[in-house]
Amino acid sequence: GAVGLYHLAWEVPTIDDLAAAAQTLSDERALSGASDHGVSKSLYGADPDGNEFEIMWRVPREAWGEFESKGAVMPLDLEAELKRWGAAGAARA
Repeated sequence: GAVGLYHLAWEVPTIDDLAAAAQTLSDERALSGASDHGVSKSLYGADPDGNEFEIMWRVPREAWGEFESKGAVMPLDLEAELKRWGAAGAARA
């Protein structure tokens, strides 16, 4: 019964961008959570007015596997994801 915002999300192009967003949100004390959805990796934050938002990176489609047809909410290990998908990890592969 009130005017408001339910959900707002931005997609970043790389996992490295997601890690940079995590650092910025942490520095600003605005990071409120992080989740691994199998098909995407998400950070959650809040603006100074208390509006919650999501910043996410979508895993390449060919790697979705079992998560393509089911929802998942798991803890996000951003360091492991950076090693797997990040520029430094890709350079080692």
